[in-house]
Amino acid sequence: MNPATAVAFVVASLFAVGDWIAKARSSRVLEYLCKPATLVALIAAAGLLDPAADAHARRAWFVAALIFSLAGDVLLMLPQDLFVPGLAAFLVGHLGYLVGFWTHGPSGFALAIAVVVVAALVAPLGRRILTSIARARQPRELRFAVAAYMAVISAMLATALATGNVLAAAGAVLFVASDSMIAWDRFVHPFARAPIAIMVTYHLGQAGLVASLLR
Repeated sequence: MNPATAVAFVVASLFAVGDWIAKARSSRVLEYLCKPATLVALIAAAGLLDPAADAHARRAWFVAALIFSLAGDVLLMLPQDLFVPGLAAFLVGHLGYLVGFWTHGPSGFALAIAVVVVAALVAPLGRRILTSIARARQPRELRFAVAAYMAVISAMLATALATGNVLAAAGAVLFVASDSMIAWDRFVHPFARAPIAIMVTYHLGQAGLVASLLR
């Protein structure tokens, strides 16, 4: 890892911790500074690093995914309820990661195994979330949007696992865990320390995906 990339990761780490503190203390001002700054630093890290030999095209797609994630972060932290636009931004971000993985895709056998594993884990959770949305008589469009989002993140997770890249797999798992906690807290049952848990797993997941470009 070159020095500039290391500095960008350190800066991202500092802003991420700042955002976790903001969540713990409900500090809107600190969140407005640290939340987007974390993604800006990760975008810089992705752009400055020396990618693995087969990761140059993947890096371009990952940078695009990070930019849409940054847009989603901004939309979701605003006082207005912009959940659906934020969801749409993150959906495009996950598509960016998915396409990035397929620039040097996994084997069919590895992907088949990963799909079975992800389906077994995600399907029960997804069913519970969608059932809760229906019972709350939320708009049908929201149910469709959440279902589409789940399908995309499941595809991204399965592909990341199938690549055999440990950092990519860990990052994808953490990212999906963060998204799952958002949905559970919002639609099924709020739980203590949800905002902090969501952001910690989210930031670590994004950092893992960026770091996976080095392998």
